[in-house]
Amino acid sequence: MNFTNKVVWITGASSGIGKSLALAISKQNAFLILSSRNEVKLNEVKSACFNPENVKIIPLDLENYTNFSSKVSDVINCFGNINVLINNAGISQRSLVKETSIAVDKRIMNINYMGTIALTKAVLPHFIESNNGYFITITSIVGKIGTPLRSSYAASKHALHGFFDSLRAEVYQNNIKVTLVCPGFVQTNVSLNALTGDGTPQNKMDTATENGLSSEKFAKHFITAIKKEKQEVYIGGFKEKLAIYVKRFFPKILSKMIRKLAVT
Repeated sequence: MNFTNKVVWITGASSGIGKSLALAISKQNAFLILSSRNEVKLNEVKSACFNPENVKIIPLDLENYTNFSSKVSDVINCFGNINVLINNAGISQRSLVKETSIAVDKRIMNINYMGTIALTKAVLPHFIESNNGYFITITSIVGKIGTPLRSSYAASKHALHGFFDSLRAEVYQNNIKVTLVCPGFVQTNVSLNALTGDGTPQNKMDTATENGLSSEKFAKHFITAIKKEKQEVYIGGFKEKLAIYVKRFFPKILSKMIRKLAVT
């Protein structure tokens, strides 16, 4: 996989991981489509890219996922094609199950899962017609391991793994690739924007997030993994990645570790 001259569509590109991916991939001489709800910040990211003339802005709200086909048409009209869709947009959570309203559960699933698969399904016919394409979805280490205060977030990320693993098997014959990228703690605003039990943002930076991997370093690891066309990759600190393997081989031990884990 080489990003050179590829048309790459990135959601959630106005800040954090999405922004760093945009800046890093622009240096690979790709053509970029940047999407999020914040058009002002998207234009700031565009201006910071290596070749701003090769970057287009298409505002997008994953929560309003009923008609993404028109957005796909808009994107194709920008550069005539889509080669790569990076599903990055989403929202996190910081609340106990007993304190989380069902409305918050529903909103997290609508944004992280329903919005992501709706956009993927809207792009899929174009990839099939082209007999080529690449779906890259940013999930989370929590998409493999559920932790306290993230029940709905973990559920939405687990759901993405199930969907994209199935999709990978279905579209192999169409030369369409699927990669799931699982970040650990990365220094972004994810904890500031995370929903609490009543649906309001936490507005607080978690210690673990603040001490996590920089989004720029994440982007470097991301590009290395995609060039190797890995099907699933974990990008984060040693402890987060270790937990994946402890769960696989010693699940009871991980359960005990999770109970004591400082996740904020």
